[in-house]
Amino acid sequence: MKIKSLIIVAFLAVSAITVQAQDGLKIGYTNVEYVLSLMPETKSVDSEYKAYEAQLQNQLKAKGEELQTKLATYQQAAAGMTEIVRADKEAELQSLNTRFEAFQRDAQTSLQKKQSELFAPLFEKISVAIKAVAKENGYTHIFSTGVPGVDILLHADEKYDVSNLIFKNLGIDPPAKTN
Repeated sequence: MKIKSLIIVAFLAVSAITVQAQDGLKIGYTNVEYVLSLMPETKSVDSEYKAYEAQLQNQLKAKGEELQTKLATYQQAAAGMTEIVRADKEAELQSLNTRFEAFQRDAQTSLQKKQSELFAPLFEKISVAIKAVAKENGYTHIFSTGVPGVDILLHADEKYDVSNLIFKNLGIDPPAKTN
């Protein structure tokens, strides 16, 4: 009987704590990618990223054309080459191809690094705004939505969307809602 009473008391205590915790719970959500897309700085950062990407693509294209030209020249003259010259040209083409592939990999890595470097300050600015909105409005949790595969909010009432508060904090006029 004593154990049963102890279990009931423990259950009531846990229930009271749960109810009390729910009373202090205020949840909101936003779409960080959407907020980012409306920040004025995004256009210049995106422009800088695209310029960097174009520069790397031009270099990659030039290296690819050089490889194709040398390969075509080799293929046209291969029949008349001695074995030693042919082996030397093949080694040269293999080396050129290896450098081309390495440049491709390095360019991709460099693009990812540049994107992170350019967008990190914007994401930090959004994070600061989210924290300020949460503090000013008493939100205990703010979730992110709208990023396929990373979306952690499966359903929420629109009245808990704090995006406009974040826009206000960032000094951005929120777009008109369309229904």
